[in-house]
Amino acid sequence: MAFSRRASGILLHPTSLPGRFGIGDLGQEAYRFVDFLVESGQQVWQVLPLGPTGYGNSPYLCYSALAGNPLLINLEWLVAEKLLAASDFDHLPMFNAIKADYEGAIAIKIPLLHKASQNFVTKATPERKKEFLAFCEAQAYWLDDYALFMAIKGQQNGASWHQWDEPLAQRDPQTLAQVTAQLKNEIFYHKYIQSEFFRQWSTLKQYANDHGVEIFGDIPIYVAHDSVDVWANPEIFCLDPETSEPAQMAGVPPDYFSETGQLWGNPVYNWEALQETHFAWWVQRIEGMLNYVDWMRIDHFRGFESFWSVPGGETVAIKGEWVNAPGAEFFEILKDKLGDLPIIAEDLGVITPEVEALRDQFGFAGMKVLHFAFDSGPGNPFLPFNHSLNCVVYSGTHDNDTTVGWFNARDEEAKQRVYDYFGGVPPEPIEWAMIRMAMSSVGQLSIYPLQDVLGLGTASRMNMPGAAEGNWDWRYQESMLRPELGDRLRRLTELYGRLPQG
Repeated sequence: MAFSRRASGILLHPTSLPGRFGIGDLGQEAYRFVDFLVESGQQVWQVLPLGPTGYGNSPYLCYSALAGNPLLINLEWLVAEKLLAASDFDHLPMFNAIKADYEGAIAIKIPLLHKASQNFVTKATPERKKEFLAFCEAQAYWLDDYALFMAIKGQQNGASWHQWDEPLAQRDPQTLAQVTAQLKNEIFYHKYIQSEFFRQWSTLKQYANDHGVEIFGDIPIYVAHDSVDVWANPEIFCLDPETSEPAQMAGVPPDYFSETGQLWGNPVYNWEALQETHFAWWVQRIEGMLNYVDWMRIDHFRGFESFWSVPGGETVAIKGEWVNAPGAEFFEILKDKLGDLPIIAEDLGVITPEVEALRDQFGFAGMKVLHFAFDSGPGNPFLPFNHSLNCVVYSGTHDNDTTVGWFNARDEEAKQRVYDYFGGVPPEPIEWAMIRMAMSSVGQLSIYPLQDVLGLGTASRMNMPGAAEGNWDWRYQESMLRPELGDRLRRLTELYGRLPQG
């Protein structure tokens, strides 16, 4: 489903919001950011995956494809509900204002969330308890397994599920019944926390929608091996039956950027098993996402046409092979069940005509990233004059350097190629010149990381692909969202026909 009007927006993950608890959350600063979007004429807020993260804090490696990250819950809400007291915050440490401190946030927030969970039993209003029970019933198809999985994981000191005792790892019914009874309090905690997350998220989304801002979410095509999705549905993944390790792993082959390719380690899908269920797990996943976002980007979209499959045990991606996937059949079933889909295809990298045909068959918008536009001549598909109407145009994405960092890292000849496209050195900072270029594209939607609006350098990039640590921790400070930045953004938005209509 194509975006039906010209619009623009900002890419910002909620962990990057300001706040006093070590990490951005869904509290007042999130609403202030929506207000900034409205004042600057933006109609879209793009976020990264919202799930509960594990080692490395990557939102693309979550314990669940549908659960929310407990660290994003705003604790002040719980004071208003009398589930926490303001005095619970009297001795907060002084967190770094420009870096998310995941470990520090866990140390502060998780004990308080447990306290709120316990108080919920005795202090929550009848209406709130009724709402909680309704949530548990409506989301039982993923919530029951998730709460049990996380409770067992806590009992097992965080060990990956395939390292649990065999009856637990293999989901022996009698064993699961026993552990469910044993861990009932922890299971309740995880269900309560999910109900609170989605209550806060849904309220924020409604506020955004009421003010003309749509939420643009993100779905990683693959899920983490250590996730409830693989533990509860092993038959739809390629696993070694003896060890439960991935028998075939996801990645991409060697290319210009990497002599050995990229080995992600996620198990690839058993597409034949998924076909037998009419893709039931995937349909539920997309349907669940549509409850909480207005648009969704599918990361590594090309994997629905064919995917790089690497045998388990390999340490690099060289020895993989391309395997066809039944993407057209899947999207036909998805469309039949859910109607036209607000999907954006992440179609970056080496994309074949077959992948483009799959994208275009269902009318999905693709992506154009201006950082990639200037180094291969006039046939480069990322140059604005090669854009199509049905695409999302980015200055850069969460995986890119900031525009300031990207430009400063180019040598003089490479910088000149950018200047030549502008017709000379632009009369404005490079980040605004690139935002202007994205704005002026024929593409219906243009998106800019907040770092580019703020004019920040490499130290503020969100992710360095391939680096295991030091990612996902950038935050902005409240004082950075200056009114003059919003005014400047609004003027460009109006100039290039992207303001809200009516």
